[in-house]
Amino acid sequence: MADMKHKKVAVLATDGFEQLELTEPVKALREQGVQVVIVSQKAGEIQGMNHHEKGDKIKVDLELSKAEPADFDMIVLPGGVANPDTLRTDKHAISFIRHFTDAKKPVAAICHGPWTLIEADAVKGRKVTSWPSLQTDLRNAGANWVDQSVVVDHNFVTSRKPDDLADFNREIINLLRHAQGESLAEAS
Repeated sequence: MADMKHKKVAVLATDGFEQLELTEPVKALREQGVQVVIVSQKAGEIQGMNHHEKGDKIKVDLELSKAEPADFDMIVLPGGVANPDTLRTDKHAISFIRHFTDAKKPVAAICHGPWTLIEADAVKGRKVTSWPSLQTDLRNAGANWVDQSVVVDHNFVTSRKPDDLADFNREIINLLRHAQGESLAEAS
């Protein structure tokens, strides 16, 4: 079993992220000793949401323009409607995500987060779940969409909503712990 303190995870988000879908995975990963970096399109803070109400602002650790995807072992893509909708139109964000999918590194997406995976051409032939309103988009992109709390398909973990966070967090930790190859931090 890999030593988690040598793992480094990027959480890619922007304004409009669903607060618990960012804060709870970050907390779960940090409790395992994982270095977690909040990556966003802008410096400063990003605005969280609790469904339709404003939540807390979260400090950005690293601007996307300065982030090197090769420095990370995993990417986490929180939901919220505005967050992935904005990110999926950003070529740099999609390129960043595509690094993880092409390199077969662990990818975790919850709720509306899989929208960005569609733009990264990463869901064809994959078994995934998401917020139910995305099922047609995911199926049209070639995914096998299912209604389950969490789905693990090789290096992908997807989940539906905040109520599924316990299952999602368990599976992202399991996937990261058992990811193939040495951690990038260990290789440095």
